[in-house]
Amino acid sequence: MRAVTALSVLVLGAGAIGHALMSGIDTGIARVDPFRDMKNRPEGGHGTNLLVVGTDGREKITGPQKERYRLGGAPCNCTDTIMLVHISRKRDRASVVSLPRDSYAELPPHTDRTSGRNHKAHPVKLNAAYAEGGPALTVRAVERLTRVKIDHYLEVDFTSFMKTVDAVGGVDVCTAGPMKDEYTGLDLPAGNHRLDGGQALQYVRSRHVDGASDLGRMQRQQKFLAGLVKEVGSTGIMLNPVRFRQVASTMLGSVRADRNFGTDELLALGRAMRGFSASSSEFASVPVAAGGRRVPGGGSAVVWDRAKADRLFRMIREDRPLAGAGLRKGQRRTLVEVAPQQIRVQVYNGTGTAGLGRRVDAALRGTGFATTKTPLNGTGPEVDRTFVSYDPRWDRSAKALSTALKGCETRPVKGLGRTLRVTAGKDFTDVVPVRAENTNEGEFGAVRGDEVVCP
Repeated sequence: MRAVTALSVLVLGAGAIGHALMSGIDTGIARVDPFRDMKNRPEGGHGTNLLVVGTDGREKITGPQKERYRLGGAPCNCTDTIMLVHISRKRDRASVVSLPRDSYAELPPHTDRTSGRNHKAHPVKLNAAYAEGGPALTVRAVERLTRVKIDHYLEVDFTSFMKTVDAVGGVDVCTAGPMKDEYTGLDLPAGNHRLDGGQALQYVRSRHVDGASDLGRMQRQQKFLAGLVKEVGSTGIMLNPVRFRQVASTMLGSVRADRNFGTDELLALGRAMRGFSASSSEFASVPVAAGGRRVPGGGSAVVWDRAKADRLFRMIREDRPLAGAGLRKGQRRTLVEVAPQQIRVQVYNGTGTAGLGRRVDAALRGTGFATTKTPLNGTGPEVDRTFVSYDPRWDRSAKALSTALKGCETRPVKGLGRTLRVTAGKDFTDVVPVRAENTNEGEFGAVRGDEVVCP
């Protein structure tokens, strides 16, 4: 009883001290009201949903910073980055879904905040919603696209981003090859790097380091956020009220948020994230369809794969994890060139062991392979060693499948077609979890934070 009483006093005291330290920190936040007069909103789900948008805010950047980090030009008055962040009901998981800024969106009737003109419903690229109607229209557009109710709105500009990175002491990123972008000034050789705020801004803004353009940039932003979560968790910031206040006040001094995002919400998030690590976070991108769709005066917009996007956002509403299914804590998936979701597989039981085909099919499907779900029995003699039969035209897919079936044999068969065949032998034990190196591949491109941070 004495121990329980002492613990209760300690918890209450720590809460009071934490609240006292954090009290008033929200006075530095610029306020917006993105939910005013909103009607016909989606039903709330489980957990908390934040819409985090990044704006360029170049007008706040100093002259030397503009020159060093290639931030010249006029501000676009639009959202450079759009992310939906879901905090699970148990506060043990953060799911971050990147929404392509060039996504095709239908804006509802509204009044243009700049010209004052009344607009009828019309199509735009998603990032243009901010220019026409600010945070309120952006929230409405995202809710219409995702059918996810937004609980809080947070707007971060270049200045607050750089200050936040510097406040935590920098963030580590890893590059498999050299990365150079003349537009942002990014110039990183292959290897591990500790980025300060300005360098981090170059890293997350770069679109010309590979052929993936905006999708590649979203992937790098996700890797960077995973690294930031790792940095905050490993340095004890969340366990130190004074340090937490310093970092929070630095970040919040130049952001805009909804009126209900205040001290109590910050403390709740701080308490929730005390046990957070990179493995507590997961990152996904909205699945997009092939081709695009033109918008008047805006060029070609990215079109979502509606069926897959609906499944993704249904999982968000139902508070279900998006990545890492079947992984043990701390286990990482092996990188392969082709996403397992893109690889068709027919499983054969090459032994006399009943049920082995079903077990192999389920294990491969569990790591993402598109199996037929109807394993067959082999027709030949029993097989000692598992092997993969494949058409040479799909050799990269065969390599990915053989990686999951560690130690198996591969046999090229001309004319076999797109579906690969796995004949399970007596040596089969388990499947090695794999994922595509390009996290934009696969159904959601979902990865856990500890899979993309520096080892």
